[in-house]
Amino acid sequence: MVELRLLGSVELSVWGRTAEVGPPQRRTVLAALAVDSGRPVTADVLIRRVWGVDPPAGARRALHAHVARLRRLCEQTEESGQSPLRLVRRSGGYLLEARPEQVDIHQFRQRVGRSRASGRTDEARAALLREALGLWHGEPLAGLGGQWVEQVREAWRRQHVDAAVAWANFESRVSDPVAVIGPLTDLADQYPLVEPLTEALMRALHAAGRSAEALDAYANVRKRLAEELGADPGSKLQKVHESILRGGRAETVARPGPGAPVRATVPPTSAPVQLPMGVSGFTGRGKELAQLDKVLLSVTDQPSAVVITAVSGAAGVGKTALAVHWARGAQRSFPDGQLYVNLRGFAPGGSVMSSAEAVLGFLDALGVPPARIPAGLEAQVGLYRSLLAGRRMLVVLDNARSAEQVRPLLPGSPGCLALITSRRSLIGLAATEGAQLLNVGMLNAGEARELLIRRLGEDRVEADPDAVQKIIGRCAGLPLALAIVAARAAAQPDLPLAALAKELCEADGRLDALDGGEASSQVRAVFSWSYRALSPQAARLFRLLGLHPGPDAALPAIAALAGVPAARARELLAELVHGHLLTEQPVVGRYAFHDLLRAYAAELAASYDGDGIRHAAAYRLFDHYLHMAHRADALLTPRPSPAPLPSAQPGAEAEELSSHQHALVWFTAERSALLAAVEQAPAAGFHRHAWQLASALTTYLDRHGYWRALVTAHTTALDAARLHGDVVGQAEAHRGLGLAEDRLDRIADARAHYLRALELFGEIGSEAGQARIHQHLSRMSGNQGRHQQALSHAHASLAHHRAAVDRAGQSAALNHIGWILAQLGDHQQALQHCLQALELAQETGDLNGQAHIQDSLGYIHDRLGDHAEAVDRYQQAVDLFHQSGDRLSEATGLVCLGDIYDADDRAHPARTAWTQALAITAELGLSDTDPLRARLLERLGPTPA
Repeated sequence: MVELRLLGSVELSVWGRTAEVGPPQRRTVLAALAVDSGRPVTADVLIRRVWGVDPPAGARRALHAHVARLRRLCEQTEESGQSPLRLVRRSGGYLLEARPEQVDIHQFRQRVGRSRASGRTDEARAALLREALGLWHGEPLAGLGGQWVEQVREAWRRQHVDAAVAWANFESRVSDPVAVIGPLTDLADQYPLVEPLTEALMRALHAAGRSAEALDAYANVRKRLAEELGADPGSKLQKVHESILRGGRAETVARPGPGAPVRATVPPTSAPVQLPMGVSGFTGRGKELAQLDKVLLSVTDQPSAVVITAVSGAAGVGKTALAVHWARGAQRSFPDGQLYVNLRGFAPGGSVMSSAEAVLGFLDALGVPPARIPAGLEAQVGLYRSLLAGRRMLVVLDNARSAEQVRPLLPGSPGCLALITSRRSLIGLAATEGAQLLNVGMLNAGEARELLIRRLGEDRVEADPDAVQKIIGRCAGLPLALAIVAARAAAQPDLPLAALAKELCEADGRLDALDGGEASSQVRAVFSWSYRALSPQAARLFRLLGLHPGPDAALPAIAALAGVPAARARELLAELVHGHLLTEQPVVGRYAFHDLLRAYAAELAASYDGDGIRHAAAYRLFDHYLHMAHRADALLTPRPSPAPLPSAQPGAEAEELSSHQHALVWFTAERSALLAAVEQAPAAGFHRHAWQLASALTTYLDRHGYWRALVTAHTTALDAARLHGDVVGQAEAHRGLGLAEDRLDRIADARAHYLRALELFGEIGSEAGQARIHQHLSRMSGNQGRHQQALSHAHASLAHHRAAVDRAGQSAALNHIGWILAQLGDHQQALQHCLQALELAQETGDLNGQAHIQDSLGYIHDRLGDHAEAVDRYQQAVDLFHQSGDRLSEATGLVCLGDIYDADDRAHPARTAWTQALAITAELGLSDTDPLRARLLERLGPTPA
């Protein structure tokens, strides 16, 4: 049988033996003919496919030479006697005579098409799709390059994904769902943003009894979609997720019918795409856009330096709209991705984003897991810049406060461009980093008129030029004000613009300008005009939203702030969004203000809502956040509270959180608001909320590497607790500060905080508090090689956990004792302690705790010489680490597993384990000098040539 393979390396096979085709260019010519086998392909088309739209002078001569060689190769297949290939000249081009079943891509399409035919059973469809997928042997057209090849490869990848999802759906219904998990996981790793893949994988995992992994898969794709596309998962994926959360069967949401292939919602990509949605109806700014286009050209003109542009201008003038509009148009020039962050440089209420927090967000978007992120800001910046090295990336730093805030976020790699917006002219960046400065002014009359035409239509604007002129004058050329007026006008299409202009001119213009004089008094009048058009309830909500501490807010928190049911809050929010007084975020159910509108709302609240009303609203909001954070923290780390919470205020009750993953998703979405709440609570008279919120945030911030934020939060908490003589609050704040300083490698400061916390917890008789401090001290002593001191603290931790009846804490302490005993060589005692720990961890359902205990047991059994048991324990640890998402620990466990295999002269499983571990270290971005990766490279030896 003569076969031509394109779904992998381009190969010609005759009776199972591969014939030599030749160099990559010739293989590209063969592929360019094979995709249209049975149809003539002109020489010009072939040249374009092989050499691109601008071929070299000798391309046609080279094509003739390649065709001659390929013709002789096809003639050799005639000896097979089985449907040989023939390459003939036909109709001004070349035709490759081959039956569809001789070319794998055509075989693939035939089987997929037959699987969609009506009347087939699910078993038959699954079998056909299984055969189709079996034709793939790796990257299609592997080893070939060029624009045509990339386009074809991308199209075939999509067809592959469509077929894989359809196969998984049928296979899961007629066979064991476990059979599809491996292939789907591999594909989902390659295409993390293709939602149908995640849907199929989640259904299979849930059907196989691995619901926790299914929820993890959903959380991962939701995070990636939000960060890279600013979007939520689609309705089908959300329904699968909701079904799993309810404990029901995750059935296929829409059964694939004949002729209905599954389509990816987004193109597969691994590059971060974080740009927000552009402004609808963007207009004007031709001069500024042209200047930015010139900056783009300088990215290639200056290959030795990163290019920086700083866009400055007044609040509401449209800096962000300009930057995002231009950046979205320039995306193709930055194929390695686009990073975006709102630095909230002038946000009221102290929610300005720190450089450290922004860097962590970028590292997360670049795929760096928390375990891989170094402690210090300098090291984090170094990692961030090293990840950008050699890439062409756009970094948009929106709403910056100062040059100092953005300097750590600037890429250091040639080919990158940093685009910064700020209300201040960042002259310091021009002086030290060579930034190009661009000032954005108010719209002129013509541009303002064009904006209104875009929003209202030319006929309506042309009908009353005098009214339009008055509107433009009243808005003072500020795009934000014009957008608000246009929204009002669009909502009343039958009302003449003259009536709107009259109403606007009569609006309250007596108040001073907003934001330190950056906006004019006319703009204040526009705000008041729109505010007065609101219903009384919507106006009240608008005012109270000025009290919210974070950069944006979710529906449940807004409902708590207003003291109304969520359904009513949603109706009022829709009214505010419709009037352009509030913006609905890409993440469903979240809302944000423009800074000017936030300040205006806060001033209205101070003027119209008494102290009692504002205090009650803030009380409900802080209570809602505290009870939600407490509930989420309990899912991350079950432990007794140092001070039980009183009941929440009516209307501030917490929502249900169903799982560890659900808690993580909530913390991630609300982190900025929670940190801002900690900072603002003391000034608002809620000192207890400050330290209790900081305490509830500790585990999440620690596990995700937000150690500087942890320092800030607990410093505020400590000050508040001291001011009010709250000993429990002081103890918890010292514990949080000790943990943060410990992670930041400031050991002396950490120990001082730990010891002070231990003293305070002792004073109030808190067994749970003392247990956790001894646990921290034990770990810190062990890291310093002080094993006897570590053992003493671990025993003390166990005693206090027992007194507190904290079974999860007892499990952690017992495992820690076992590990330390193993380091000291007392393996029998270590074994007993770890087995007790495992029993408790299994009772409490602590997956990550079980993983660490199994890892300890693997180490102990290996030292006892029971290699078979050690292998089993390490394998269980690896599986559990994988389920809990602890990839670094998973890699470490695989290394230990491989070492045991190697000691037993089992070379193949040893190399398999080491190779899997090496792949994980590559995913984590570890360098070849990292101790773990270096250890693996040494074991695996040089890569064969």
